[in-house]
Amino acid sequence: MSTLADRRDFPIYHAEPDLVYLDSGATSLKPASVIAAVEEHLRRDSANVHRGLYPLAERATAAYEGARERIARALGAKTAGTVFTRNATEGLNLAATSAARRWLAPGDSVVISLVEHHSNLLPWRRAAEEAGATLRIAPLDEEGAIDERWLGEVLAGGRVGVVALSHVSNVLGTINPVERIVRACREAGARTVVDGAQAVPHLPVDVAAIGADIYCWSGHKALGPTGIGVLHADPELLAELPPYLLGGEMVQHVGDDVTWSDPPWRFEAGTPPVAEACGLAAALDYLRGLGPDRVRAHDRRLTAAALGIAAARPRVRVLGPSDLDRRTGVVAFAIDGAHPHDVADLLGQAGCCVRGGFHCAQPLHAALGLTGGSVRISFGPYSDEAEVDRFAGALDEALELLLAKVD
Repeated sequence: MSTLADRRDFPIYHAEPDLVYLDSGATSLKPASVIAAVEEHLRRDSANVHRGLYPLAERATAAYEGARERIARALGAKTAGTVFTRNATEGLNLAATSAARRWLAPGDSVVISLVEHHSNLLPWRRAAEEAGATLRIAPLDEEGAIDERWLGEVLAGGRVGVVALSHVSNVLGTINPVERIVRACREAGARTVVDGAQAVPHLPVDVAAIGADIYCWSGHKALGPTGIGVLHADPELLAELPPYLLGGEMVQHVGDDVTWSDPPWRFEAGTPPVAEACGLAAALDYLRGLGPDRVRAHDRRLTAAALGIAAARPRVRVLGPSDLDRRTGVVAFAIDGAHPHDVADLLGQAGCCVRGGFHCAQPLHAALGLTGGSVRISFGPYSDEAEVDRFAGALDEALELLLAKVD
């Protein structure tokens, strides 16, 4: 039983050798190369970017822009269309604020799916309200993906301004067929925004092949530092959009009139996350070095084990598809008679780090009839079968204690 990634690459395991970390869907562990990249910048090149003309500042700028180029190349995106944000949440808010001003008109529809994280729901709810548009919630098919037949009928009806959806559900683990959906939306004249936060760590994402107008993701879920996310779009599209935040270095001229900087810098007001960009580039180097196909195979193997464990336990309801081709290593389940917080607490006391609650997806849980939420485990390249076995033992102990009170 071995991990895909060498655990010796992850310093947290040196401090916590018995750690059973099954909460990678919330944030990933960080390899030493990422920590070193951040530290190297702070130790040697800690100057602001795009400002100073002295060698230290020029090195910092070169490192920052070099990181942008490496990240774009890793995901098949255009460098000039790769914008650094704080996280996927900020990227989605940028899209819903700046893009909605150009894409939405009174009477239009904004379509999102039932599985969306609040970060891809609330910004569009507000954008629709401000534009006089209607927010429509797409139902799901039997596997938990967006119902493409319903979407096709809505697109055929016209006046769909934006379709915003997750590439991978952070609760169900379902993989949406984003390339096919984006193509259908484009043919109908609708813009598309994809939340890729749960996809980039697990799938071989190719932004150009997906073809969405905007694709957003977070660095910290993909082995990178906190405090940095990425928004990908075509540079020509970004050039049409007004800036989201205003301030230094996103403007070329300020006088009686204002001239904004070109993309991507137009959307990076103030001092950007320079050290974090260096760390994120190192994270993608590490992740891609493992091999996208091997990452996917490792993910499938652990997911299959987790699904089998959950399905074999009494009163446990597994959420999401059973087809491994349709899902990633995000496995959520509910237990009849036990609150998710109680389950997560007992698992935590047994040394298993899991998530209990709504996972920032309350409408989905409400539709599933889960008033308390669910318990979620999620994997990274450092996870292994031994951890899944320890989780199984801890789950049995938790079920014995909690369900004894019910019985």
